[in-house]
Amino acid sequence: MSGNIDATTVSHLPEEILCKVFAAVSDTRTRNSLSLVCGSFLRLERRTRTSLTLRGNARDLHRIPTSFLHVTHLDLSFISPWGHALFCSSSATADPRLLALRLRDAFPRVTSLSVYARDPTTLQLLLLSPWPELRHVRLVRWHQRPPTLQPGSDFAALFSHCRNLSSLDLSAFYHWPEDLPPVLSANPAAAASLRRLNLLTRSFTEGFKSNEIESITSSCPNLEHLLVACIFDPRYLGFVGDDTLLAIASNCPKLTLLHLADTSSFANRRDNDGFAGEDARVSRATLVALFSGLPLLEELVLDVCKNVRESSFALEVLSSKCPKLRVLKLGQFHGICLALGSRLDGIALCQGLRSLSVNNCEDLDDMGLIEIGRGCSRLVRFELKGCKHVTEKGLRTMVCLLRRTLIDVKVSCCVNLDTVASLRALEPIRDRIERLHVDCVWNGLRESDSLGHGFLNFDLNGLDEPCSSDLNGADSAEFMDYLGVAECENPSKRKRQRCKYDLEVDESNGSGYYGKSWDRLQYLSLWIGVGDLLTPLPVAGLEDCPNLEEMRIKVEGDCRGQPKPVESEFGLSILACYPQLSKMQLDCGDTRGYVLTAPSGQMDLSLWERFFLNGIGTLSLNELHYWPPQDEDVNQRSLSLPAAGLLQECDTLRKLFIHGTTHEHFMNFFLKIPNLRDVQLREDYYPAPGNDMSTEMRVGSCSRFEDALNRRQICD
Repeated sequence: MSGNIDATTVSHLPEEILCKVFAAVSDTRTRNSLSLVCGSFLRLERRTRTSLTLRGNARDLHRIPTSFLHVTHLDLSFISPWGHALFCSSSATADPRLLALRLRDAFPRVTSLSVYARDPTTLQLLLLSPWPELRHVRLVRWHQRPPTLQPGSDFAALFSHCRNLSSLDLSAFYHWPEDLPPVLSANPAAAASLRRLNLLTRSFTEGFKSNEIESITSSCPNLEHLLVACIFDPRYLGFVGDDTLLAIASNCPKLTLLHLADTSSFANRRDNDGFAGEDARVSRATLVALFSGLPLLEELVLDVCKNVRESSFALEVLSSKCPKLRVLKLGQFHGICLALGSRLDGIALCQGLRSLSVNNCEDLDDMGLIEIGRGCSRLVRFELKGCKHVTEKGLRTMVCLLRRTLIDVKVSCCVNLDTVASLRALEPIRDRIERLHVDCVWNGLRESDSLGHGFLNFDLNGLDEPCSSDLNGADSAEFMDYLGVAECENPSKRKRQRCKYDLEVDESNGSGYYGKSWDRLQYLSLWIGVGDLLTPLPVAGLEDCPNLEEMRIKVEGDCRGQPKPVESEFGLSILACYPQLSKMQLDCGDTRGYVLTAPSGQMDLSLWERFFLNGIGTLSLNELHYWPPQDEDVNQRSLSLPAAGLLQECDTLRKLFIHGTTHEHFMNFFLKIPNLRDVQLREDYYPAPGNDMSTEMRVGSCSRFEDALNRRQICD
């Protein structure tokens, strides 16, 4: 049957409509496919492409594409060999200045730039002919700052050439805190134009000192976003206290985002019992003045890591003085919610919050958690970490109160909430939750165990409104009695409460029990201690996740002294029960052990890698990020021979990112993966080794592998 050549197709749509259709497509491979349909589609795709990440080789910069003239966001931080200066691998005949100008001509409309700047030469060359509309810059460097540099050398060219810079991100840039303040003071016009400044650099041991923060904020009075790594410990010189917080509020009254994090929070310690050894020098009066001086705040993070006591009143002021607040994270704050009666107090009065993180609050208990659920009734995301008095009953009640909104939950380091208890507590929203983190703490659970998961699905009528502080006339004791948190001595009272708050059965099956399927769960994050197995995960309550697409697994601990595992594999093959799983991040970067110096009877890291990666070939992964274990004594994170051989078995991989180094002949194993298209080696940990002989540091061997990878025929 002949086709109708006069039929209307999508190509007949007006170009203005097609432009909007193409602009709405974000997936890179889909856009690439669209550009291959016809010449007009190619032109439209290029016209609507605003973001581009180059992953070629630095020696091939003279071959950069010239058809992406409308790109505004350009990322050069992944140019390979990763970690070298951008122009270091150029051919001897190519002038770096000409290549820099070619970049400028190929992408004339760049407003946002990311680049790996190992030394100031990179920025100096790139900005010889600066982009006139450049507003946002992100610098990346994991290698140590060259000690011979003069203070501020890394930033001098940037601020002298880009006087209209509005955003600077140094969160992944290894530098010294004293480098930045003098440059800002010397360029007042450029500093005054800054609106966003990210200084959450994880390479710091002590962060920015109080005088440096005061100098930065006084130089940048128009800041709207400020993120700073600092130290709140009063035993250190330059700690952040009352004076610094007051200076921030006075110098930058336009802030809508403020993020102050103690550098010790980057270590992600799991042995914190809630109370630190020292109190922060942050008074209640200072917090009140800080919140009163920043009325435009929409996001606030105070990760202090030192005790901030009796914070309930200050948080009540926060709710009234910052009405636009939507995101709040508090670390080591105590007394955030007193829960003394039926009336709301403290953090529960921040009723506009969409995201709330509570870390290491020693006195937060079930009653406080329930009060937060009553007051913060619009929460979409909730994180609970290191709160030792919270139990399954309290978390479950809070989840019931937030059933209509909560879709992103993280529960970590809570002694009364192991894996099974956490998943049971989240059953009221298991049909709605989209992102989840739990710790793999099995407490004797085995793969062969069978657990029942049937609980009454109750909702609290009349408690879904944001201001339901009076519980419809019921007092707090009656409310807790109904929920089973407190015992009731009067049976008639219990009967009245059951009439007042009707029980609702699950609409999906009408049986009064929740189903076992996590229908909307798309992202799952897990923490697990070294030596433990992943195999009990399905029987713990996560056996049915039909739409789970991405997982992150963090393995943490010291292999030294650990007995040899009885099982041959960690348990990755058990994840084959998730049919849509295509992306994985397997992070063993905080797993420490021996590289070549294992004592008699101890496993070296290559054998541990075999244990961790056994079974990964059974998964249908499209993208994999892998952080190898490390030997801290030699600052080495390198992929071993067994690991390379096991990764070779992942036949479906298209993208493979090794966050470490390896040898050239190990890399050749990956050439046997039929559809592998993108391979990256990244030493993205502080400090990245600068003088070893691995593939990452040897430009020639990395280039040979890339050439061999590009010579292969990829079917799609």
